[in-house]
Amino acid sequence: MKYLYVVIILFLVCSAQAQTKKHNPNDQLRSLNWDVIGSVKFELTDKNEILPLFTETIRRFENREFDLTGYLIPIKSGQKQQKFLLATLPVNQCYFCGQNGIPVMIMIEMTNAVPYSEKPIHVQGILKLEEKDASNKPPITIKNAKLID
Repeated sequence: MKYLYVVIILFLVCSAQAQTKKHNPNDQLRSLNWDVIGSVKFELTDKNEILPLFTETIRRFENREFDLTGYLIPIKSGQKQQKFLLATLPVNQCYFCGQNGIPVMIMIEMTNAVPYSEKPIHVQGILKLEEKDASNKPPITIKNAKLID
């Protein structure tokens, strides 16, 4: 129930922002590594589980060094973030208002906390794939990540 309230609040805030802000399609980040991440599809099972379908392309990178440049999307409040989402669009593009759709996102677990930034950041770490229900656990994570300048 708590999550339902959060989604409703985000939708309302984003709807209000959508009326006053123009969305800039030039903010969308693209790269071959984001294409690899975006190759993952999802399947809804009879048990209402959302299971990731990993392609051969992404499986080649599993448990290997992987780098990615994206926008930091915090999942907890604070100026420094150690665990967060990395996305192809900045947080001010508001995924929940329907203007740009939901961008490709993955979980990042840093070795050390990094300051929040509205500009893209470049991280590198070990790519991990999780074949469990994606509604309970992120299917793609970069673990032991470090900030690359």
